Amino acid sequence: MSSKASVSGLILLDKPAGVTSCNALFPLRKIFKTRRVGHAGSLDMRASGLIVAAVGRATRLLPFVEADEKSYTFTAHFGYSTETDEWDGALVAEDSETAPISEEEVQKILPQFIGEIDQIPPDYSAVKLNGKRASDLKRKGREVELKARRIYIRQLECLGKADAPAEISGRIRSSYQFRCDCSKGTYIRSLVRDMAKALGTIGAVSGIRRTRIGHMLVTDAVRPEELNENSLLKPQECMHFPVVEFTDRQVEAVRNGRSISWNGEAIQIEEDAPNLILAVGKDGELKAGCSFEDGKISPKFFLGIDDE
Repeated sequence: MSSKASVSGLILLDKPAGVTSCNALFPLRKIFKTRRVGHAGSLDMRASGLIVAAVGRATRLLPFVEADEKSYTFTAHFGYSTETDEWDGALVAEDSETAPISEEEVQKILPQFIGEIDQIPPDYSAVKLNGKRASDLKRKGREVELKARRIYIRQLECLGKADAPAEISGRIRSSYQFRCDCSKGTYIRSLVRDMAKALGTIGAVSGIRRTRIGHMLVTDAVRPEELNENSLLKPQECMHFPVVEFTDRQVEAVRNGRSISWNGEAIQIEEDAPNLILAVGKDGELKAGCSFEDGKISPKFFLGIDDE
């Protein structure tokens, strides 16, 4: 039996609007000659921005990426609504009031969306009902009733007035651009819908762009057409978790599922952060994801080599 290092790592991908998250990943399978490709944080087809993709054994890190806080910019259009809650969806209704909504009015309603709130996902979403996506059921003419979910919005900021896209479906009272820092599971389309309701009107969204996942930024990402072998990053270079260096014996111990006593450099885990330690070998390659408790490092999963 021989061993070899597996192709493994993360890729920061800037997904353009108009393609699905899965389609944006297609080049990875060809470039790295593997089907073992995954991603954290799907984006709607019309949205753009950061997706964190993983190749090989690094796919085991995706749940930790997915759990990180995310940042978005987007434009809310108040005065009309559509089936998809997007700016160019099939028109559902228009507000009979035509007076513009002032920025002062918008600022007044923002505090009620800060902190933990309950949010109902959009009808056209990937949320499943009895194993079927809500969006698929809606396209078949079925009615859906989605339950509210608890989310967390740390910051919601109005950046000022904005323009509307040319293909807009309805009559607009006012358009504003926003920036939002929020938890996993937050739907920006639902946020705009609920903000509009708080303003006494209806609304739709355009220009959703994810700019951050945890400490990873879209400004460091590559577009699908720019992907190449050099796009692969070591997880410890972009994930914000403690990193420890193991000896060969320690690598072998965690590979076999054993805990080790840690007398090395002090390990500090951020408050409210997952208990995850990234263990690298003397070669600088990531070998395992571990937990740290009571002076011991215990393996969660091994990432080092494939056995053949």
